[in-house]
Amino acid sequence: MTALKIENLSKSFGGIQAVLNYNLELPDNTITGLIGPNGAGKTSIFNLISGIYRPDSGQVFLNDKEITHKALSMISRSGIARTFQNIRLFNQMTVLDNIKTAFHRRAGYHFGETILGLSKFYLSEKKIDRESMEYLNYFGLTGYKSEFAKNLCYGDQRRLEIARALASEPKVLLLDEPAAGMNQVEVEELIKLIRKVQKDFGLSILLIEHQMPVVIELCRSIQVLNFGRLIASGNPSEVISNPEVIQAYLGEMEPVI
Repeated sequence: MTALKIENLSKSFGGIQAVLNYNLELPDNTITGLIGPNGAGKTSIFNLISGIYRPDSGQVFLNDKEITHKALSMISRSGIARTFQNIRLFNQMTVLDNIKTAFHRRAGYHFGETILGLSKFYLSEKKIDRESMEYLNYFGLTGYKSEFAKNLCYGDQRRLEIARALASEPKVLLLDEPAAGMNQVEVEELIKLIRKVQKDFGLSILLIEHQMPVVIELCRSIQVLNFGRLIASGNPSEVISNPEVIQAYLGEMEPVI
């Protein structure tokens, strides 16, 4: 089964072609890596999938249902969640409240019930509190539930962002450079966490990452972009030995094996 399918997706900004005829078939319960030089179009693809950008052409399907031109909120409800290279948390809110924001789209009560304080509102809020705490416990963040998100260390902020994304119950998770800014120990812990999350939640994950050891360790298949164009696709050993990939990307990096 294919969780996410993309056909001939293209996007330009003025005279700049950010993405050109991009294709993807992301199988169920797998992790696929998306790599390439800075400016290759990787984050633009995430923005197109998640509804931040509207494509000039092409189609996006989630579990065989087209979501190409849906609003961002509808795409999220359909089952796509993402994180960002630059962590985006509600810094002035507590760790617990950050998680709770992911539940509000499926809270089960409407505005009038909130204002009137009806029992359905209170029961739903208790359920959200309980389930939010379950996510914090899973990610080892229970002790920080009352802390403002801005006070967490970088690694914990990254875990909180992933936890919040998972609380929206996605079918597909888009991770944009989750290892950015981490030291070696944090990177090793992150690899374990992503592998565990993928297995426990049965997710399909599309991963943008510059640290090749992370990509090789986690991904069954890898795609390589350059100037918005897909130049290679295959398993890790095929991709890292591809001459065009070496010239465009890997040749500028330290050896990965």
